[in-house]
Amino acid sequence: MKVTIDKNSGYCFGVEFAIQMAEDELAHENTLYCLGDIVHNRMEVERLHQQGLRIIDREQLAEIHDSKVLIRAHGEPPETYQLALRNNLELIDASCPVVLKLQNRVKHAFDATTRQDGQIVIYGQPGHAEVAGLTGQTGNRAIIVMNEADLDQIDFARPVTLFSQTTKSTAGFYKMKALIEARIAAAGGDLQSFDANDSICRQVSNREPQLARFAVEHDVIVFVSGRKSSNGKALFTVVQQHNSRSYFVENEAEVEDEWFVGAETVGICGATSTPLWLMRQVQERIEAVDVVLG
Repeated sequence: MKVTIDKNSGYCFGVEFAIQMAEDELAHENTLYCLGDIVHNRMEVERLHQQGLRIIDREQLAEIHDSKVLIRAHGEPPETYQLALRNNLELIDASCPVVLKLQNRVKHAFDATTRQDGQIVIYGQPGHAEVAGLTGQTGNRAIIVMNEADLDQIDFARPVTLFSQTTKSTAGFYKMKALIEARIAAAGGDLQSFDANDSICRQVSNREPQLARFAVEHDVIVFVSGRKSSNGKALFTVVQQHNSRSYFVENEAEVEDEWFVGAETVGICGATSTPLWLMRQVQERIEAVDVVLG
């Protein structure tokens, strides 16, 4: 078998920047705290843990004083920065520039739409770190929607401004946009008062057509991602739509020999949170399978 790693897969620049910042700090610090998993990939989190990175939650953050804390690429709500000031915490801010720009857009939109009795709606995963940072710009008054049932929270007689979590599916966003437009029309509302903002990161959205092409070029696809990765779930769906012999794994230990029976080409790809070193380990495991099947 010929086993190929997708050249477009792996870290987006935001994640790569955050991990580089963590490694730079750990080069001269024994311990560095990080608020939440630095990346939604268990293998990478474990690697950095060995270097001294310690993952903490919000309750633990409130108890820490006079320490360094890394803010990951997902960004944080305003209250995190306020707490840091109170506890004399030095923040190593690795927030992705794309996320920071979106936070600013959401804040300005919230201030403007509040004067018009409008609503901020975010297409995203409830509880996701980036979504928490975005809703924080609205005093946690934004409406979070993931599916059609969630739209029942919206008052369609009032203005609606829609944004998206940066790592969501482009197709999913435009489906949600169409559903909202249909609901506004059905309620006799004014479509002119609906402002839909495609705020999906282009480095993420461009991977969808790239992955679609990659998926059809190979007999078998092995998609490598952490199971908590929202982006991983969205991209794996794209792969599955174009190649029925697609398999999701967290690491090389989950690869099964029988997947490759009769296959001549195998493609390995991953999420924006998947490190290249992990995809290479999966490649080595699959190449060992070739020896067995051969």
